[in-house]
Amino acid sequence: MKELGLIQQELKAPKSQTNAFGKYKYRSLEDILEALKPIMAKHKCFLIINDEIILVGERYYVKATATIHNDDGQSVICSALAREDNDKKGMDLSQLTGATSSYARKYALNGLFAIDDTKDADATNEHGNAPQKVTQQPRKINPNEIKN
Repeated sequence: MKELGLIQQELKAPKSQTNAFGKYKYRSLEDILEALKPIMAKHKCFLIINDEIILVGERYYVKATATIHNDDGQSVICSALAREDNDKKGMDLSQLTGATSSYARKYALNGLFAIDDTKDADATNEHGNAPQKVTQQPRKINPNEIKN
């Protein structure tokens, strides 16, 4: 799909939000969508984002799937997983699921539209905690283990 490459080149989604607690900049799902919509309209494409709840091992995850479609009936899909925190103070369960959905959707769009997050503080922010040494490599999940 040639339109996807053009959209990826044109898309600018700066980190215009500030986390006051962590003192870092970030982009929200809404920021990405706001920047994306006029570019997609220009290239006669549209986007559909769906969520589903899946079980991986003993944990439930929100699986967000972003699909771009063009006028020729071609499409490209990208998915991302996010899990709910065991204990998120100040949020009821529906807010927690909504926040998890937004996070998964944001990263599905990051993958689909090649949005670079090399300076993303989500991966480096310690929120006052000392870094922990990783003693074991993360286990790769076999796609056959993911139950829909």
